[in-house]
Amino acid sequence: GGSEGSNWCERAWRMGGSMEGEVRRARYFCVSLLYCYRVWHCEGRLDDGGMRTPIATQEAPAAIGPYSQAMQCAGLLWISGQLGLDPSSGAMVDGGVAAETKQALANLAAICAASGTSLHKAVRCTIYCTDLADFATINACYQDALSEPYPARACVQVAALPKGGLVEIDAVVALE
Repeated sequence: GGSEGSNWCERAWRMGGSMEGEVRRARYFCVSLLYCYRVWHCEGRLDDGGMRTPIATQEAPAAIGPYSQAMQCAGLLWISGQLGLDPSSGAMVDGGVAAETKQALANLAAICAASGTSLHKAVRCTIYCTDLADFATINACYQDALSEPYPARACVQVAALPKGGLVEIDAVVALE
């Protein structure tokens, strides 16, 4: 928490003046500063007003585990991976990878709307699919749902997804 983060930050700050050529110290300094940023700009605000805010909406499927649909923190909306689940039934949509991709993107958009932003403000998306042979189909659906400039993105093949899904997409979206 805060006190642990403060100690890391103090050590990183003190080391700043004595890093000449020592790679290990330089790495420690950089990693510590990144940790401090996270503590000060996200976790550290919890004590004074709850700046880390969970987001939930009935317009997207309920979480199927111990996690939030999304969290607002430090000016960003961090959206958990969305499958092609119908929000009203909780069942996977029929129609294969194209239908699942469109539904996953619709679920992301619904969570964005519940937070007062838009999927068009996404800065980073990660697509998980069970077969990279579906990449062109996924890409076409993705291109239809988003607009230029497109967010940074990764697409990786995975062995399996929850509920037998073919595609899952998560996103980081700007709130402003």
